[in-house]
Amino acid sequence: MTGSIFWKWVRVTALAALVCLWCYPFVWLVSASLKGPLEVFSKGLNLIPDQLLWENYVRAWDTAGFSTYMVNTVIVSVGTVILVVFHTGLTGYVLGRYQFVGRGLVIGILAATMIVPIGVTIIPIVELAGAVGLLSTREGIILALSGSGQAAAILLYAGYFRGLPKELEESAELDGAGFFRTYFSIMLPLAGPVTATVSVLTFLAAWNNFLIPLVFTFGAPELRTLPVGMLAFVSSNETDWSGMAAAATISLLPVVTFFFFMQRYFVEGIAGAVKQ
Repeated sequence: MTGSIFWKWVRVTALAALVCLWCYPFVWLVSASLKGPLEVFSKGLNLIPDQLLWENYVRAWDTAGFSTYMVNTVIVSVGTVILVVFHTGLTGYVLGRYQFVGRGLVIGILAATMIVPIGVTIIPIVELAGAVGLLSTREGIILALSGSGQAAAILLYAGYFRGLPKELEESAELDGAGFFRTYFSIMLPLAGPVTATVSVLTFLAAWNNFLIPLVFTFGAPELRTLPVGMLAFVSSNETDWSGMAAAATISLLPVVTFFFFMQRYFVEGIAGAVKQ
């Protein structure tokens, strides 16, 4: 009995140490955001500032334009989530519920695209966006983010829909429901956990994406998102590290809060898709 208690405390201590180690960079970031530019380096790993410089946040929010970048990022992220859920859900429904020639090939191609880096496709994406007049627009950024790299979401939906009973569709057909009514009224609501998982993954990816917003906002700096806005603190002569730390903290807080409230649905969605 005594031995089991001892090893229990050993595990608890080890896990607590790992948590502290994992959280330390984030705590240091918040600490650096309240320090002066020289103090960030002179203090090293010391987390306690000599003086709390809240003006770093004011400089990031107002002077560097992060209030505008925050609005842009929210619009782009929410728009991307809506589009991704719409088209990946429909695609996953067809792949999961219907048998057709070439279905296995389509799934194989989707799986293969998961290893293709986004940088490989950025040139055709920009060329296509420029051809249709969507370069340097929020709409173009949303379409570029929602139209690429969504194979994981499609496969999650397909795995979940595959396990649902066929009687659901048969009952809907007897009631006169067509394909889209069956999907939107019955099947998609049942896939709530997967939708939550896809929404969380897509929101995090869109919020933190740097390359696509960077390329799409070369000609429109006012449309920059938060990750791209970090460039405002870097000049040819110096870098405002404390201001950048404050801006990074501002960027992280909403997404960390979002994930904190959505983590239960995220885990349920992953578990449900795998179980099905």
